[in-house]
Amino acid sequence: MDTSSPAVFVNAEILKMYLGRRVRAVIQVMRNDAGVIVGQSTDGNQITVKGAQAVPPSHYVEVIGIADGSQSIRAEICTDFGQSFDMSAYNGLCQLANGKFKNLFL
Repeated sequence: MDTSSPAVFVNAEILKMYLGRRVRAVIQVMRNDAGVIVGQSTDGNQITVKGAQAVPPSHYVEVIGIADGSQSIRAEICTDFGQSFDMSAYNGLCQLANGKFKNLFL
């Protein structure tokens, strides 16, 4: 496992704390526009993903990339999780990874 450039678990609210850093987020795709995905984050807010491959609307996608705006990520890796994903559990993970148990995460 390469730990030289870890990706922080984020939702849309936490994303703005990591501008310019490598992050990972899960979104539900709302629409695709020529390499740009607009989706709903696990906390219910919107995230825009630039440089992403086409993913069908309503699918869940994990995005790893650089936070290049308060609500946008420049994608390096996109993984399609299909049409079923527990957004609430992932949102809880984001809160733990950036809160009380931050020291347990890279």
